[in-house]
Amino acid sequence: MKVVIVGGVAGGASAAARLRRLDESAQITMYERSGYVSYANCGLPYYVGELIIKQEALTLQTPKKFYDRFRIDAKVKHEVIDIDAQNKTVTVKNLMTDEVFVDHYDKLLLAPGAKAVRPNIPGIDHKNIFTLRTVEDALKIHDAIKENDAKSAVVVGGGFVGIEVAENLKHLGMDVTLVEATSQVLSILDRDMVSQVHTQLRENGIQLLLNRKVSCFETDKEQICCVFEDGKKIHTDLVMLAMGVVPDTNLAQKAGLETSVKGSIVVNERMETSVADIYAVGDAVEVTNYVTGKKGLIPLAGPANKQGRIAADNMAGMKSSYKGTQGSSVIQLFDMTIGVTGINEQTAKAEQIDYDRAILSPASHASYYPGGKVMTMKVLFEKETERILGAQIVGFDGVDKRIDVIATAIRSKMKASELAELELCYAPPYSSAKDPVNMAGFIIDNLIHDKVKQFYYEDCIQLPQDGSVFLLDCRTPKEYSNGHAQGFVNIPVDELRERLNEVPQEKPVYVMCQSGLRSYIANRILKEKGYDCYNFAGGYRFYSMVAKDQLNKTESYPCGMDK
Repeated sequence: MKVVIVGGVAGGASAAARLRRLDESAQITMYERSGYVSYANCGLPYYVGELIIKQEALTLQTPKKFYDRFRIDAKVKHEVIDIDAQNKTVTVKNLMTDEVFVDHYDKLLLAPGAKAVRPNIPGIDHKNIFTLRTVEDALKIHDAIKENDAKSAVVVGGGFVGIEVAENLKHLGMDVTLVEATSQVLSILDRDMVSQVHTQLRENGIQLLLNRKVSCFETDKEQICCVFEDGKKIHTDLVMLAMGVVPDTNLAQKAGLETSVKGSIVVNERMETSVADIYAVGDAVEVTNYVTGKKGLIPLAGPANKQGRIAADNMAGMKSSYKGTQGSSVIQLFDMTIGVTGINEQTAKAEQIDYDRAILSPASHASYYPGGKVMTMKVLFEKETERILGAQIVGFDGVDKRIDVIATAIRSKMKASELAELELCYAPPYSSAKDPVNMAGFIIDNLIHDKVKQFYYEDCIQLPQDGSVFLLDCRTPKEYSNGHAQGFVNIPVDELRERLNEVPQEKPVYVMCQSGLRSYIANRILKEKGYDCYNFAGGYRFYSMVAKDQLNKTESYPCGMDK
């Protein structure tokens, strides 16, 4: 069997290695148009920021290593420019010599990946405006910073790559401005959960400009002038475009393969395309969202590797299937960690799912053991079925392992309340006897069994101040004096039973504490006494964090910016 693989990196390289392990007799040729057949794409921002020093650390395999270990003929700087599906041939151009030749295949795998968005706006071809997708991109950026002694940068786009690049340029001591066209960075997070991320960016010296769109780039002596749609400008030494990616599928479309959203290649669960004996994997293919069942694009390295393995299995005659992608992701931002899995509230609403959510602020490990740090967790679930829809965690220590547990629970189709039953590792330096994941399960179980009713930030800012409801803050007087939500009256939870006469029973009572625990206890006291009461999800800590971020949605520009 002759197998041709177009593209290396994650999906293509994984497929090649897996296929060799399954079939020692297969003839496998891999064509990669860049100079590197398999590299750590996700490590590129850290090379730019010099956290990864050696270029060789980014290269996972070389053509020689591929041949020595697997007898795979990996050809770099070779671009497949045409596919003849009827005759089962590909036309290949050697980018080093311009030679063009034809190769044949029995099975063809397409792993072309995705290309960075580079919009057609005036001035975008300036030599110091970059995208970051390949090793060559990272080398160019690294060299440009050194050669130009760059002191400032504008990063356009607040997704994963934009955040990572902004952080790493800041590590180099540069003045960094992060520009995002929408009202928040990291659209995978809900608007309330992203508040901490905005604060983290600002507190680490990154100027954050939200709701800003670049209309053009101008050259001003040695600098680039970014011009916004409102006419305001900012001068900088270099610009990083991190405006997302689109599937690189021109070759597939020219060959007549069925494509879908943004040109992505349509595949079945065996990673087969619409044309016989042609498979496709990675960022170029349409996937099924594991939670919603809908088709879409979720470009991630983990799924690409799995898809490559599955495609190889099927080429070798095995029966393997890809069950979908749930978007489990984690990102570091200075000392902060942000983790997500499944869908967020925006998607749940768009899919018209009747959902609820638990919001909590547990510590990373036992409170009595030094060094514990608070994280903010949100878990979404479908009310009727208790199906876990997704989770978002923003914090410091222990975020990744909690998001991984919930990701596993989603894949295992556990009910949300069953998170309370998980037996997870406990020792004071690592967790609490009631792990944060268990705590989320307890809250969800209480919601499902009507032990408590919740209200949220968007409800809180709309609560009437005319006396028709009673607003209760059950923290200590000291906590209350340090800051409280408007209109809330302070009665500490430990005094509530003796002061119930101060709480009018004919009015709905909305209760808040620091994290949501004491207010839950207050709710139970009130409910047992016949009150109609509601607990604020996330507590005052969460409320103040979101409120502070809302106040920071300023129209101001950084110092030195043209008005």
